[in-house]
Amino acid sequence: MSTVELMKRASAYSIGLALLTLAIACGTSPSAPTSESGRYDLVIANGRVIDPESNLDAVRNVGINGDRIVAISADALEGRTTLDASEMVVAPGFIDMHSHGQDDENYRYKAMDGVTTALELEVGASPVKDWYAQREGKALVNFGATVGHVPARMRVAGDSGTFLPRDKAMTTRLTAGQNQQLEDFINQGLDEGAIGIGYGIAYVPAATRGEILDLFRLSVDRKVTNYTHLRSHGAIEPGSAIESVQEVLANAAATGASLHIVHITSTGLSQTETCLQLIRGARKNGVDVTTEAYPYTAAMTGLETAIFNEGWQEKMNITFKDLQWVATGERLTQESFAKYRKQGSLVVIHSIPEAIARMAIEDTSVIVASDGLLNAGKGHPRGAGSYARVLGHYVRDQKAITLIEALRKMSLLPAQRLETTVPMMKNKGRIKIGADADLSIFDPAKVIDKATFDNPAQYSEGFKYVIVNGVRVVSEGKLVDGVYPGVGIRRK
Repeated sequence: MSTVELMKRASAYSIGLALLTLAIACGTSPSAPTSESGRYDLVIANGRVIDPESNLDAVRNVGINGDRIVAISADALEGRTTLDASEMVVAPGFIDMHSHGQDDENYRYKAMDGVTTALELEVGASPVKDWYAQREGKALVNFGATVGHVPARMRVAGDSGTFLPRDKAMTTRLTAGQNQQLEDFINQGLDEGAIGIGYGIAYVPAATRGEILDLFRLSVDRKVTNYTHLRSHGAIEPGSAIESVQEVLANAAATGASLHIVHITSTGLSQTETCLQLIRGARKNGVDVTTEAYPYTAAMTGLETAIFNEGWQEKMNITFKDLQWVATGERLTQESFAKYRKQGSLVVIHSIPEAIARMAIEDTSVIVASDGLLNAGKGHPRGAGSYARVLGHYVRDQKAITLIEALRKMSLLPAQRLETTVPMMKNKGRIKIGADADLSIFDPAKVIDKATFDNPAQYSEGFKYVIVNGVRVVSEGKLVDGVYPGVGIRRK
């Protein structure tokens, strides 16, 4: 090729790049690639497109080819299929970083709540390869997991629990050999593409601070983030929420590790504001740390777990009547507490003041994550309604936060938290050319959660369309049968 030809091509490329940059800045696109027929596979027409990354908030038409967004235009676009989004908000699909429900039942509730990616980052999985294989080609939404310290420790100690520890993993101090086996399991999970390392330190009180610190060091070597349930909760010293935040912040500061603290309100309780101040201060001074919360005034966990070891009433400032047995909905007494603790299963914990829940929603740096789990229709309403509750209750009714900030907390912030270690997340949480076609399209005047503590298995309302990788999983407010477009979210 001649020098002249090279110069012509370079000049054309520069002009094209400049036009593309200008168009994106204006919220439009130049002629984007379409199919051979000149039409897009799918067009979302006339919706109020809100992109938290660019702050675009305007009526636009979105063109999709395959699983990618390829056009955003103020002008009409022609599509093989066109969906009318008039008077609807077109938002990036929501990314739930803390979703324990990882099966078809839970994915249906996620989709109806606007979630397009549901990740198990706290408890995680071990073995990891098997966990992903069980979901490939069978998922309504995108899915992914960390390699979990808790399940790996359960394997090492020989715990009899299934999801959470109930005996040996709670009480066993690991030998040097067992610690090596634990680290081998963690490394194996990371080799298999796990998103990071997940921790439920409160569930394994026998885990020493040294054991956790060693894994933070390992995370630095493997260049992954630590997703951490703190060692303790409440205001009683020793063992307060403040002390527990300080433990993991010190680990991160000393090692250079990346840290995400889960459900800060249900751990911090009355100390949540101080815990958030610690996190903000650490971030300001160079620690890579983020946190999350769900928009409810109650937690949920297994009654058989270490969370309910002696002293739980003082730590959480509650008593038996504040516990609700998930299977029956009954409030507990001293007698039923003893009975059900031996049996073991889920209990809702009414422990979070409304002012604390609202504080976390108002804080624009706190990610929204559900901590959701439903099993045969039983569980906590956060598993079905977290995202609609933010949009309906806190944005529209309470005006606690603006719509674009709420969307940022539910899409862009989780994508940014993940993308440094999981590059495929750079294409999620945004509406821009080249981004994955994961979209939540809802009526801002009607969107609302319907799930309650007495009846949590109720779909949210107001989501007209939810699109995962270019495929509709919710259409005209109803689930679409027989589609499984969700893909596994992994590190390379």
